[in-house]
Amino acid sequence: MTKPKHPGARVIRQSTLKSAIDCVGVGLHSGARVRMHLQPAAPGSGIRFRRTDLPGAPEIPALWSHVVDTRMCSRIAVDGGASVATIEHLMAALAGMGIDNCLVDIDGPEVPAMDGSAAPFVFLIDCAGIAEQAAPRQAIRVIAPVEVARGDARVTLEPAPAFSVSCAIDFASAAIARQDLSFDLDPAAFRAEIARARTFGFAADVERLRAAGLARGGSLENAVVIDGDRVLNPDGLRYGDEFVRHKILDAIGDFYLAGQPVLGHVRSVRGGHELNNLALRALFDRPEAWRCEDMTERTPGATTGAAALQVAG
Repeated sequence: MTKPKHPGARVIRQSTLKSAIDCVGVGLHSGARVRMHLQPAAPGSGIRFRRTDLPGAPEIPALWSHVVDTRMCSRIAVDGGASVATIEHLMAALAGMGIDNCLVDIDGPEVPAMDGSAAPFVFLIDCAGIAEQAAPRQAIRVIAPVEVARGDARVTLEPAPAFSVSCAIDFASAAIARQDLSFDLDPAAFRAEIARARTFGFAADVERLRAAGLARGGSLENAVVIDGDRVLNPDGLRYGDEFVRHKILDAIGDFYLAGQPVLGHVRSVRGGHELNNLALRALFDRPEAWRCEDMTERTPGATTGAAALQVAG
């Protein structure tokens, strides 16, 4: 760990929830009805999931090294086999609102889809409140670029003052086509510009995905569904470029699996969960490409926790 970059600047403190709160919903891929309980956690404990329906209630750290599947979502697991899938939307909400430590009790295999975005989880955080903790908030600063690729898809992680994402997607469907967007992570901006963007899929893929054990809980209530060049949802889109905004939402959640905020720029071209995870693995495989440092009030984008709630509210 390094000392703060700006000596004398106030160190930003870690944050957790003020009180516990829960919700009930259906898993997007499993179709299972699950209850999820978010509760405060001690400084330095990070984000952890606890499968309360399994013997011994095993805990699974929300870390890049515990990601075992990236088909259509990010799934984490421990050696004993306990796993939790589709964690990225909740992780994005926790990252966007500056929550460092949270214990997530869940009685099923997948985080509930809610409406397919991160907005319901932001609402839960608002209701629970945010509490500042005594320990300093630390971040992973990218100091050398890393890049991973699969065919014409690639994700690059570059040095930058704060966490930001540039994303480009390109689909044959005219409902999506090519969309590009850059976003600097900030609690108020996350709430207004990213949190409400929903996951999306194609009607033509539904049967194939369900045969593979995926999308069994998907519906127009929790996803944007495209049929040819048409959006089937009666209310249409929440943003004109909702698709690329959701890809940015996914990236925010996936990169929060670093275990701490990442101070760097993510450049994604046709990227997804697999390349997001591979980019983190590539970063941590190179000790010379990153360092851990305390965040201070002069760190760009460092408004977090209780301050984030005040800014956003």
